[in-house]
Amino acid sequence: MVQTLAYGSWPSPIDAALAAAHDGHPESVGFVGDETWWTEPRPTEGGRRTLVRRKADGTQESVLPAPWNVRSRVIEYGGQAWAGEMRPEGPLVVFVDFADQRLYRYEVGGEPRPLTPVSHVGGGLRWVDPQLRVERGEVWCVLEEFTGNGPTDVRRVVVAVPLDGSAARDRGAVRELTDGRHRFVTGPRLSPDGGRAAWLAWDHPRMPWDGTELIVAEVADDGTLQEARTVAGGPDESIAQAEWAFDGSLLYAGDRTGWWNLYRDGVPVCPREEEFGGPLWKIGYRWFAPLKDGLIAVVHGRGATALGILDPETGEVVDAAGPWTEFAPTLAAHGSRVLGIGASPRSAYEVVELDARTGRTRVTGAAHVDPVDPAYYPEPQIRTFTGPAGREIHAHIYPPHHPGHAAPDDELPPYVVHAHGGPTSRAPLVLDLEIAYFTSRGIGVAEVNYGGSTGHGREYRNRLREQWGVVDVEDCAAVALALADEGTADRRRLAIRGGSAGGWTTAASLTSTDVYACGTILYPILDLAEWASGETHDFESQYLETLVGPLAEVPARYAERSPSEHADRIGVPFLLLQGLDDVICPPVQCERFLARLAEEGRRIPHAYIAFEGEGHGFRRAETTVRVLEAELSLYAQVLGLNPPGIPTLELAK
Repeated sequence: MVQTLAYGSWPSPIDAALAAAHDGHPESVGFVGDETWWTEPRPTEGGRRTLVRRKADGTQESVLPAPWNVRSRVIEYGGQAWAGEMRPEGPLVVFVDFADQRLYRYEVGGEPRPLTPVSHVGGGLRWVDPQLRVERGEVWCVLEEFTGNGPTDVRRVVVAVPLDGSAARDRGAVRELTDGRHRFVTGPRLSPDGGRAAWLAWDHPRMPWDGTELIVAEVADDGTLQEARTVAGGPDESIAQAEWAFDGSLLYAGDRTGWWNLYRDGVPVCPREEEFGGPLWKIGYRWFAPLKDGLIAVVHGRGATALGILDPETGEVVDAAGPWTEFAPTLAAHGSRVLGIGASPRSAYEVVELDARTGRTRVTGAAHVDPVDPAYYPEPQIRTFTGPAGREIHAHIYPPHHPGHAAPDDELPPYVVHAHGGPTSRAPLVLDLEIAYFTSRGIGVAEVNYGGSTGHGREYRNRLREQWGVVDVEDCAAVALALADEGTADRRRLAIRGGSAGGWTTAASLTSTDVYACGTILYPILDLAEWASGETHDFESQYLETLVGPLAEVPARYAERSPSEHADRIGVPFLLLQGLDDVICPPVQCERFLARLAEEGRRIPHAYIAFEGEGHGFRRAETTVRVLEAELSLYAQVLGLNPPGIPTLELAK
């Protein structure tokens, strides 16, 4: 029997601890011989990532015990942090450990042994995107080396690290393969005959989705790279990934037409107005993987992604059957077997295997198991709204949903707008228990893929050029107000939340609009000028040159849009959440904002919670519990809700 209770007061089995325990998802799939391996989060083990192995008999095991944490810090966002190869005596694996960022060699039954040295200069030595070359006794990868103590005192090169451990205390034993003339590089991919290597490179102020170069070099007999030359890409074309096909042709995903499409030796193989690539936030992302028979496994789509098999001769794509409506940018292929990571609105990300010969799919790892009755999961809607100047805005709407409760007929629900991070990214339509935590209590959620988001081509992406803090704020407000105007949401009970770039959009929305009654700001950018002048890491240190405009030319724009410059404009309660180890959006940004709020004498109810041991994006279960309960308490106090069993967040004035 359905009970009638006010929105926001429905009891839910999805508590904060349950949501926290299921935070994060598997990444970095790969084959080691015939076995499938991947990394998985462990929120209850200090937020580490472990390496998981699925043996031939179907059993799974965590390869490395705590505290080993398989995660790279190259460009701070990391990327592919392990590689493996099966030998007669068992698997040989190399991986990066988060704690010291050293590259380690591991053989089952033994202890990990360091392959690289420690440097105490700046951020030290970091490694990512390893490729094993056992025949040469080396692992080829990207080295990020700090040359000073500043966040931009850094160089990146492709290197060869000896597998015998001779470089564990000797930086000079690491063989550099490139000359460091490019600021950013990806790991090299070797042609089937071993005679050529291909990698991507780009330089400030470009981000990799603005423009990259695809570089090819000859591999000499002594293992050096010779005659490096750019074969595709440039300032206005983003190459997202490059791989060699088994016939020796060079495949890559480039967006010269406005969409990341696939090319073979420069010739398009499947020209479509959809994406076969994406933003390279992590080194080693793979949206496609060539198969031995000439076919290509692809992650592709427009606004969402599917796993398919592309025939480059005909341009035909046959998608895998199954419930998954979203695939992550990580693929691996072995024979006719393809590994991916898929999810849907009813299932979290899990490791999926596709047999390209038969078309059959199955879950082979991190299988989704419903932690509660799926009747409590939200039932999202894919919507397109009209924004300023008639522009389209893509969004996912999650109405309040509970199998045993409904609200009075005369009550409209509160809604929280979610602004995703990046901002060159998007919110995928997948099961997220943190969203279900709110919807199952009677609070709606609207995920807005505002102008600048990916998945809809370069033109949609470019809407945010020099318009960050304008278009994103306008698009989020347009969706919120449209929901209110159509009678879906209560105009008086709208809130906004977001982390990182989404934290910026949230703060900018609270200081420049009157749409929202409150907001939750997580690890945000709040002061553009300071952030662009040394307060962030190297990778994004010139990101604002395109998002806002050249700082030297438009300094007033940086001040005008920064929430920290307009603390006097904030008139609603807010919650500010920050990791004290965050080097991307450091705590000083929050501290400066709060100091200016105090200087203005503004007595706005608010709370600031800083978490020791957390960086950019929270990973520990206990942190997530505190965050969710604090956020819900904020909404309860401001929006007039009565959720049962939630600790009261103390709001200062």
